[in-house]
Amino acid sequence: MNHQKIKIGLIQASCTSSKEENLKKHIDKIREAAARGAQIICTQELFTSLYFCDTENHDNFSLAEKIPGPTTDILCKMAAELNVVIIASLFEKRANGLYHNTTAVIDADGLYLGKYRKMHIPDDPGYYEKFYFTPGDSGYMVFDTQYAKIGVLICWDQWYPEAARITALMGAEILFYPTAIGWETSQDAETNEEQYNAWFTIQRAHAIANGIHVVSVNRVGTEANQKFWGASFVCNPFGTVLYKASHDKEEVHVQEINLALTDRYRTHWPFLRDRRIESYKPILKRYIDE
Repeated sequence: MNHQKIKIGLIQASCTSSKEENLKKHIDKIREAAARGAQIICTQELFTSLYFCDTENHDNFSLAEKIPGPTTDILCKMAAELNVVIIASLFEKRANGLYHNTTAVIDADGLYLGKYRKMHIPDDPGYYEKFYFTPGDSGYMVFDTQYAKIGVLICWDQWYPEAARITALMGAEILFYPTAIGWETSQDAETNEEQYNAWFTIQRAHAIANGIHVVSVNRVGTEANQKFWGASFVCNPFGTVLYKASHDKEEVHVQEINLALTDRYRTHWPFLRDRRIESYKPILKRYIDE
């Protein structure tokens, strides 16, 4: 069942070293969002733990779990009770020695619909994700929920227009980005502002290029040498910002969106109509050498 106007819940929070505390906090915040009318609720990236990828530490693999597994079992019951879709970003243990950065999607009747495994894996100071995560091998995913057909990508994926485009072409009506990104605490203010603006701008550009709403949910708080910059947001299919959270506060926000705007903007700004798909073969190359 599709609805034109639906309410999106965003949970922007800080985390501690206790997986149990983090899960309880997010359960409470999911209930809060549902009580305020949210129909689709999205968590931040890896919400049950600190962002452990700041170091290469084998002990952190103990944080991973099967998906579906214990956390999704809890969330499936909540989704059915509250009649909400839950988008939950988790650390997945697929097999011994094989791990993914994964987001599970649970429908409003409590049915586990499936998972998306992060495709683009960064490796930068403070973000040593290649140590932990195998790149997703099941491709891009859309999930046909009771309220909308949604696409899910994860954090570093948000810098790649190809990922957003493909997910949109698969029929996603809303694009969700569970995220964990921040500033090095030693950085100057000018660098911080430039980095944040780039992050904010490119995701809004995905909304414009594809004519769909974009929802990005980031964490807050200082962990190790990272100050996570929050600023979770929702923008419409032409990049207009409908809501933007603070850089440093925990927030639960419920934002109504109108899915009918996709048809309106795609009709007036027909980027999909005018794509020259026969000319795009070079994009399959790493780089075009002379």
